[in-house]
Formats: sequence, structure tokens, C-alpha cells
Amino acid sequence: MIKYDTLVQHLKYRVLQSVARHYWEGDLTESITEILKTEIVPGKKATMRCCVYKERAIAAERVKLAMGGDKSNPNVIEVIEIACDECPVGGFAVTDACRGCIAHRCELACRKDAISFDVHQRAVIDKDKCVECGACAKVCPYSAIKNYKRPCENACKVKAISMNEEKAATIDNNKCIACGACVYQCPFGAIMDKSFMLNAIDMIQGSENNSKYKVYAVVAPSIASQFTHVKLGQVVTGIKKLGFFSVVEAAWGADLVSYAESAELAEKGFLTSSCCPAFVDYIKKNFPKLVEHISHNLSPMASIAKKMKEADPECKIIFIGPCTAKKMEFQLESVRPYIDCVLTFEELQALFGSRDIELEEMEEDVLDNASYYGRIFARSGGLSDAVRQALKEHGMEDVDYRPIACDGIEACRAALLKANVGRLPENFIEGMACIGGCIGGAGCLTHEEKDKRQVDIYGREALEKTITDAISVFK
Repeated sequence: MIKYDTLVQHLKYRVLQSVARHYWEGDLTESITEILKTEIVPGKKATMRCCVYKERAIAAERVKLAMGGDKSNPNVIEVIEIACDECPVGGFAVTDACRGCIAHRCELACRKDAISFDVHQRAVIDKDKCVECGACAKVCPYSAIKNYKRPCENACKVKAISMNEEKAATIDNNKCIACGACVYQCPFGAIMDKSFMLNAIDMIQGSENNSKYKVYAVVAPSIASQFTHVKLGQVVTGIKKLGFFSVVEAAWGADLVSYAESAELAEKGFLTSSCCPAFVDYIKKNFPKLVEHISHNLSPMASIAKKMKEADPECKIIFIGPCTAKKMEFQLESVRPYIDCVLTFEELQALFGSRDIELEEMEEDVLDNASYYGRIFARSGGLSDAVRQALKEHGMEDVDYRPIACDGIEACRAALLKANVGRLPENFIEGMACIGGCIGGAGCLTHEEKDKRQVDIYGREALEKTITDAISVFK
């Protein structure tokens, strides 16, 4: 059985699986009430909230997101407001460490007169006046004032999440980079990514068993760290059993990218990677001066899909990976001609469940398109290693190559701040929004230390040992 990190993920699976099952069967619209009452929130006793009626109301919002969410909202990350009511408001609060001192440095530091004192002379913060500047916390001699943030706010490193008047989380689309960190960290599952799963089912069913057009699955190399209860070849067979004509490695596109990106670096002298859509969006929204230095290459997902569409313009290509930001990327004008839909590993598992596909019972198929270097793109540092190898294969070993691998937005920000003022000693920034790289993506089934080892093992199993060999078929 698949193992999830949290019960929130399992709840999400149940919703996605139920919605997909009924959509396959063609009775989703008329079955929604039944889904809520018997499949998601059965019985009369509440298990998660104050009552089953609230549980069903929240489940109804989850079903909407599983069906594509709010079409008027361009962001793929949405807040379920009715589910966002159990977290403390957060912000600065006075702890029991306050000694009621007579210095009152906290009061003197506050410019909004938000601090008063109770009968025991202990500080009290008026939340209606407080602007969360933190001045009081900085001067308290006992460190008695702490900043308590909601999990979603704490997870969002681009400060895109705040609270609305009803104290529910709200997302600023002008700041959000769709990395999905808030989705994974919310303990109540009040923030979710929209699903394009029904679009994928439409494409599979519309192909009429791949007779009208072929439907391909392009899978991210981080798949090697998922579905660890079975063999990867069994997952490949399971994907084909869903109705896909064939399964192609996105790592093959990674080989294309590293080969092209190394030549681009040699030409320009300074470059940031273009593989992670959340990282690229972060640069565009926060470091406009550096946009010209973003690699002009498409991501591995789009690069391999472009080659496939050139060979078969009528085919449909569905990307399957760990990334919520890919759901934004495939809608870009530069990518839309090549990718028709994006699913996460969570959604793939739900599709397996919706068709009663038991991976343990599947025979093994093969997935052997890419090189070792393309496959290790899934973890932080993999792209940097691949570019170094590509320079070698280009015969450009004398090119000045000084990479820095950044995983997580905070590490990316530190490098970009230096680059923005010309003080970064490195000349190639490998940027990944998720900790650990793609293996830490919000759409992963699990987020474990062993995931990196699984990717490296998967890489070493590649039949193609060089990047040149892997991409030779395209020449």
C-alpha cells in the first residue's frame, strides 16, 4: 500500500479517487451528493470537524477543486475558506516568560500604542492596533514576545499569504509562485491545488484506445522516489493500463536541456536555470533585472514534449510529476503548444485507485530513454552536475564553470540578491523552489531523506551513459 506523509494527503486522495471514479463512469454530476455522504464523510458522527454538516460542506469545496476549481482565478493554488478556521490568528504574542518588569522597553518601542499591562504588570498586545512590526520582540530582555505564524504563512517564503477580514488565509497572486509549500504544510488541508485530472480522463477516453490520436505520459524523474512499495516498471505498466499509449521520461528532455544550457552558458558567461517554473516566476516577480539571464531553453518537460509534437502533431501529452507550479507552466503561451495537461503523483495514485489498478499485481515494463545525468535532475545539484558533463561532451572543459545549487526559495533569494548587485562569485545558478529539489515537490506522495538515494540509484540504472548518447536519436 502507498504510504502518505499525513492524513490530509490521504483525505485528498479519497476525494480525487472518488471524483475520478465517477467521471470515468459518466455519472459524476448526479453522484456528488452521494460522494459526500457515503464516500468522503459517511455516517452521522464527525471525525474531523465540529459536525458532519461542516465536514460535508468542506468536502464539497474539495470536490470542486478536484473538478478544476474556480475558473475565474488564474492561480492553481486556492484557499478553502470554510476549512481555514481552526488555526490561531498568529502574529506576535506575549508568553509566560514575561516578568512584568518596570523597564517597559516593549511599550516604548511600539509606535502604535498596542502594548498595555494587566493587573500583574505583564504586557498585553492589542491585536487591533498591532501591525506585526516586531519592534517589541527585539527589545524584550526576556525574549518573552514571540512571533507565531500560521503554518501556511510560515511555509510561504515569498510572503504571498496573509489573512482576510474573516481571519482566513488569502493568497496574493502577484506574489505567489505556485510552489505549493502552503498546500503541503496546511494541517487542515485548507489550501489545495486545482486538479486537471478530468481533462486528462477526457483526453484518454476521447482517444478511443489511442486509435484517434495517441496519448503519451511524460513522467518526471522524481517518480523513482515515489511508489516505493512497487517496482518502477510496474508503475509504467499501470500508467499504460490507464489508457496511455506510451510512457516517456522527462529526463530525456533534461538531457536536451543540459546539452543546450551548457552551450548557452559558454556563450553568455552567466546564467540562471529555467527548469523550475516556480524559481523562474520568482525571478520575474522579484528580480526583474535578472530576467535576461534566465536560460532561454524550455524546461525538460516542454523540451521533450516539443520533440514529440514535432514527430506526431496530433498526439496528446500529459506530464506527471511532483510539481504544482507545472500546472501554471503548461498554460504559458510558450509551453501550451506542447503540453496538454499536468498531473501530480498524488493525482496519478488517485487515478490508479479509481480504476482499481493494483500495481503490485502488474508485470514490469521498461523506462530507458534518458541518461544518468538527465535522471538526477530530480534532486538538488543534479542539473549542475549535468551541465558540467555536457560541457565536457561539448569539448568545452576549459569554460569557466562555477555553479551554485540552490534548493528552497530562501537559498535562491540569497544567491539572487548577490547576483542582482554583481557580487555573486558563481556564474550559474541552479534554482529549485522546493527543499531537496523536485523530490520535495508539493505533489509528491512522500517527502523523505531516502528519496535522493532512490533518484541516484535510478540514474545509475540508465542504459545511456552519456548525454550525447541519450539525445543522439533526435539528431
